[in-house]
Amino acid sequence: MQPNSESPTPHCPIDRSQRRGSDREIETLAAFDRVLAAGSLRGYRVQSVDLTGRTSALLGTPAADAVFLGCRMEPEAAASVRADGALVFPPIPDLPFDPYRAGLYSPGELFEALATDTGYPATPDAQAYDWYQRTMSDGDVFASMLRGIHDDAISDALDEHLAGARVVGIMGGHALERGSDAYAGAARLGRQLARTGLTVATGGGPGAMEAANLGAYTAPFDDAMLDESLALLAKVPHFSPSVTDWARAAFEVRDRWPDGGDSVGIPTWFYGHEPPNAFATHVAKYFVNAVREDGLLARSNAGVVFLPGAAGTVQEIFDNATPNYYGSRGEPTPMVLVDRVHWTERLPAWPLLQALAAERAMSDKIALVDSVEQAPEVLARLTDTPASAPGTGPTA
Repeated sequence: MQPNSESPTPHCPIDRSQRRGSDREIETLAAFDRVLAAGSLRGYRVQSVDLTGRTSALLGTPAADAVFLGCRMEPEAAASVRADGALVFPPIPDLPFDPYRAGLYSPGELFEALATDTGYPATPDAQAYDWYQRTMSDGDVFASMLRGIHDDAISDALDEHLAGARVVGIMGGHALERGSDAYAGAARLGRQLARTGLTVATGGGPGAMEAANLGAYTAPFDDAMLDESLALLAKVPHFSPSVTDWARAAFEVRDRWPDGGDSVGIPTWFYGHEPPNAFATHVAKYFVNAVREDGLLARSNAGVVFLPGAAGTVQEIFDNATPNYYGSRGEPTPMVLVDRVHWTERLPAWPLLQALAAERAMSDKIALVDSVEQAPEVLARLTDTPASAPGTGPTA
């Protein structure tokens, strides 16, 4: 969000009650210039903006109580705003990511340099993971602080991006291969939900996650486009042994059909062996997996569809069930588990979920379906069904 245009004049003290949260954030040079035209930077938070071309303006503009986060500035400009009472957190040199970034990642940004001879290892995504591997266990509080600042900035950007959106989470395993019927089914699910006006959100990785983001990407096109995309992707079924080939196949689809539908991917460098997929148009990538997991589920305000998966998907089911059980996020949100055999025999999470839901408000918000084709209709029904008062739901 951009700051409001009614900034205080240089001769008036800042009224903090008039600007809260993101209303004080300046995230682009254009927004900076608009605020600057009003005559004061007092109380604003300027986030990762290159201000090297605004030295003369910074020398003459009040900046008390302002905070500059990772902004490039000439030394005299930085000294001037500090002297006026601003806090300046300078950019961190030789870091493969920006801890103060103002927005979410794009696939193009994370996979920059993919087309070079080096391929995926040269990309910012791979370099950030390498940095994480080097620093995650060395006990350096500075590296830990940088990871924390980065993840908080990502959460802030994610909240701004999803403000007012109805978000449906689609969870599933990373091992699902392109070219399989299950992959195609997950893609059709993402497409159908996106076409109803929902924002599809996934864990942002390969497998079922990529398929759901692909489906949302294909939503604005005719149905044949998805079939053609699936055929192209099937040539590289898995990210192993070559992430480079796997990612290049995805960008071949994107290049052939640019400007696809929006969706969100929320991956993590904690699982560095899993690359992010290129079909989530907005990527909120985290270092701390626990923050990423909770944030993904908490923002899925229109419910979650759980496709077959293993330990990670089981964890997500009960991470989602817990706030629904206790009502810690308000009214329970729908949970739809897909594939009866998988969730009752292979990994019997459904009987336990039923037992937890018994006599709770969430009992009317859970469902098990046989096929992915049934999920959208059931999700819509659960969304329209009022939650039972605690103690009135059916027993397992």
